[in-house]
Amino acid sequence: VQLQASGGGMVQPGGSLRLSCATAGRTSERVAIAWFRQAPGQEREGVSCMTTRNGDTSYRESVKGRFTISRDQAKSTVYLQMNDLKPEDTAVYYCALRKLVYGCSLRPDWYASWGQGTQVTVSS
Repeated sequence: VQLQASGGGMVQPGGSLRLSCATAGRTSERVAIAWFRQAPGQEREGVSCMTTRNGDTSYRESVKGRFTISRDQAKSTVYLQMNDLKPEDTAVYYCALRKLVYGCSLRPDWYASWGQGTQVTVSS
């Protein structure tokens, strides 16, 4: 499975961005897809994840109420809508996928397939 992340950019605090993660290749309906981010000098951290089987989602505490993960099955694309962005959201964002699972995780070592990163910069 190949993943292609896009949609990053530079915005002012309070602004919004929508990241996209397009998947290519064979996947099943029991798939977990997640967004991670990594700021310079910091470890990669889980932002949000979704289980395609039942639509269950999970978010890290600092983005709850601001970020929303969603999926367009027809387009094989997962989105991360990011609102009310803060400077601390600045990072390279990655999407990741794991097949044949019933849940999802915000642990990066849980995922087997990764897309390339897309830079998000929040600055005035």
